Amino acid sequence: QVQLVESGGGLVQAGGSLGLSCAASGRTLSNYAMAWFRQAPGKEREFVAGISRNGGNTYYADSVKGRFTISRDIAKNTLYLQMSSLKPEDTAVYYCAARFREDVVNSRWAYDYWGQGTQVTVSS
Repeated sequence: QVQLVESGGGLVQAGGSLGLSCAASGRTLSNYAMAWFRQAPGKEREFVAGISRNGGNTYYADSVKGRFTISRDIAKNTLYLQMSSLKPEDTAVYYCAARFREDVVNSRWAYDYWGQGTQVTVSS
């Protein structure tokens, strides 16, 4: 199985940028479709972005399309989420997740492994 550890969260002003990392250990990321989810207080955990197992396809929630970019570095066994033009509504705990399949799905229940999360707070 794979272990996931997120980092890079913090406090940023609206309009700013922030990059998140998800370091994997135990198995290589190339075995998994990967995704970022987020959960704001009192809300359901929601899909943000995903990348297929072969790395050839990326997917984004409509709310972040054009502002966020998901990528991975197989050599570093790390998943990334670059966030720009941040809005207060992007405030949430961000989680990376792994799914032992080729394809990305936007349901949290389809993912087998999760990190502990990292807080992102966007001030207005």
